[in-house]
Amino acid sequence: MILDHSERTFPPFSLTRLMRTCFGQGQGERLCILIDLPDPAQVKDFAFLQDDAFPIQKYGYEVFHQGFRDGALEDLNFTGGDFFAYRETGGSNLDMDDEIYDPEGNQLSLDKDIYPNYGIILTVSTFSATAPLTAKAKEFGFRGATLHGLNQIILSTGLAVDYDEVSDDTERLRLGLTKADYFEIDYGVEGQTYTLRIICNQQEAQKSHGLCPPGKPDVANLPAGEVYFVPEGAEGKFPFKYDDGTIGILNVSDGFIKEATFLRGDPAQVQAHNDKLRSDPMTGAIGELGIGTQVLPFSGRDIQDEKILGTIHVATGRSDHLGGHLTPDLFKEKANASHDDILYAPHKTPEFNVQEVRMVRGEETEAIIREYKPTPYMVGLIEGATSAV
Repeated sequence: MILDHSERTFPPFSLTRLMRTCFGQGQGERLCILIDLPDPAQVKDFAFLQDDAFPIQKYGYEVFHQGFRDGALEDLNFTGGDFFAYRETGGSNLDMDDEIYDPEGNQLSLDKDIYPNYGIILTVSTFSATAPLTAKAKEFGFRGATLHGLNQIILSTGLAVDYDEVSDDTERLRLGLTKADYFEIDYGVEGQTYTLRIICNQQEAQKSHGLCPPGKPDVANLPAGEVYFVPEGAEGKFPFKYDDGTIGILNVSDGFIKEATFLRGDPAQVQAHNDKLRSDPMTGAIGELGIGTQVLPFSGRDIQDEKILGTIHVATGRSDHLGGHLTPDLFKEKANASHDDILYAPHKTPEFNVQEVRMVRGEETEAIIREYKPTPYMVGLIEGATSAV
């Protein structure tokens, strides 16, 4: 197995190959592309294409909408290829407004005009829509994919891979990590070690592997490639980097972040976080532990970087799209009902070192990551070995 992405080569991106691998050959299903915009009416006459502020949405138009118009629809036996815009939610996995617009300037309804009438829905957006679309897929029966944060690195690497292979590798790792009692993560920060324990209680591990075959309503998150758990509890402390670079230590008990402690930077950031935790405690719920499974270059976008072997992410907030019980109605404010991944990776959190991640399962304790690199145990799982190499 090639563990250094610089030694790996990727085939040219192919929309047809990606769609056929992820969704299978079409059976005449109607397909559409959604993008998000601050003002969704800007989709009229594709006016947003003239604004440099929307590079992600332009990929939605150029790669997907135009790609389907150039013959991919017929090759795949899908129909439609229609294009719509909804209002930017302003946060990760927040519910979407029902109002949507088409390029003719018509205002439509997601619930009435889109979800019941399309079998495949692709969303290329600034903010992740995986959680709300997964809920709608279960309700209306469509399949889809979310591709938030798309950029050229992702297009030429994370979306160019063979997702049958990704699925196989991810399944091997899933089997090697499933039914864990708990995971412990040691973080090194400014000479101190902080440990977070994620309690799984022998639950079956789940996977994001990119395949969304016919017959089961579902939404894939692309690029894919992770094993994940919906925690049943969490205890300990872990570091957090705010958007402005401020560093805090998050104190966790009973599965919730109870308080943030200021370490360095702007104390007002930590104070604002604590105010939010007090006013809406569900914002501190630990909703996911994710473990990357792919060998890819860092893209600068979490959607790909959290899928890289050697990285981990801990998420706060809603978990209903992952099979958890944390639903938007439990939050005091709609704007707080997000699912926010906290990614730990060398390029994003150089202030921290993930010294070790350990899995505890019965009498077995296995280190699975050390200093952002997979351990021999993890490499052995992917290579199909029966024991650590």
